[in-house]
Amino acid sequence: MFSYLVRRCLYGALILLGVNLLTFFLFFTVNTPDDMARLNIGGKHITQDLIDKWKVARGYDKPLYVNDAKQGSERVTDTIFWERSVSLFELRFGRSDAESAGDIGAEVSRRMWVSMQLALPLFVLQVLASTAFALLLVMFRHTRLDFWGVVTCVLMLSISSLFYIIVGQFMFSRLLRVAPISGYVPGWDVAKFLLLPIMLSLLSRLGTEARLYRAMFLEEIGKDYVRTARAKGLAETAVLFRHVLRNALLPIVTSAGSYLPYVFLGSLVFESFFGLPGLGAYVIEAITKQDFAVVRTMVFVGSLLYIATFVLIDVAYTWVDPRVRLA
Repeated sequence: MFSYLVRRCLYGALILLGVNLLTFFLFFTVNTPDDMARLNIGGKHITQDLIDKWKVARGYDKPLYVNDAKQGSERVTDTIFWERSVSLFELRFGRSDAESAGDIGAEVSRRMWVSMQLALPLFVLQVLASTAFALLLVMFRHTRLDFWGVVTCVLMLSISSLFYIIVGQFMFSRLLRVAPISGYVPGWDVAKFLLLPIMLSLLSRLGTEARLYRAMFLEEIGKDYVRTARAKGLAETAVLFRHVLRNALLPIVTSAGSYLPYVFLGSLVFESFFGLPGLGAYVIEAITKQDFAVVRTMVFVGSLLYIATFVLIDVAYTWVDPRVRLA
C-alpha cells in the first residue's frame, strides 16, 4: 500500500508539471504580458511606461522560459515559468492579475464554500437518486416500466443542461415564483437560492448516471452467484440489494468518485447562470479578464484534486472489495 501511494504521488507530480507547462504554453501562445497589461489597465491612451510598470508589479517583466541575459542555472530559474511553477507547487498562489482583485488563496477559500453548498448536496442526491432509479428499472426489467424508463433516460441525457436551466428558471421563477431566478445570500436563507440549481443539475445528470448504473446491475444479474441465490429461495429484492448492489459498488464508486472534484471546484455553467459566487464563476471571470494568475491556479488545483480523488478511489476499492490488492 505504502509503495503504491508513493508511486502514485510521483506520477501525480509529473502530471501536475505537465499540466502546468501545457497551461502556460497555451495561454502565452495567444497572449503576451503586454496584452494582459493593456487589458487590465484599461483606457485608450496606454503608454509603454505604464505597461512596463504593470509587468514589474505583477512579475511579468522576465522572459517566459529562457533568460539569455543570465548564466548557468539562472537562465532557467530566473524566468516567469520557473518562478510561477515553484510558487504553485508550494501552494503560494499570489495575487490576481486584475487591478481590483486581491489574494487568490483567500478568494479560493471564500468561494470554495459556496461551491460546496451547491455541489455536496447534489453529489449525495445524485448517487442516491441514480442508484434507486436504476434498481427500480432492473427490478421491473423487460417490462413497459423498464422500456419507458430507458427512453426517459435517453431523452434526459440528450438534452443540454442549458435547456434545463432556461426552462427551469422560466417555469419555477417566472411562472410559479417558488424560487429566485438567481442570486446568493449567506446564512440559512441560502437554501432558497440553491434549491433550483440543485434540482436542475440533478435532472440534467440523472439520465446518464441511471442508465450507466442500470447496465452495471444487469451485468451482475446474469452472473452465476445470482442464479445460486435465487435457487436458494431468496426474494428478488434481497438478491438485488444484498448481492447485486454490493457487487456493483466498484464501478459505482468510480463513477461517483469522478464527480468529487466538482464538490470543491463548482460548476461553471450553473454558478454563472444562477449568480452564485463560487469557484466556477471565479474561473469564468478570470477567463473573461485574461487573468492568468487565477486561470493557472484553478487548473493546478483542479488537476491536484483529480489526482487525489482517483488515488482515494483506488484505496476505496480495497474497502469495497477485500479481494482487491494495491500492488
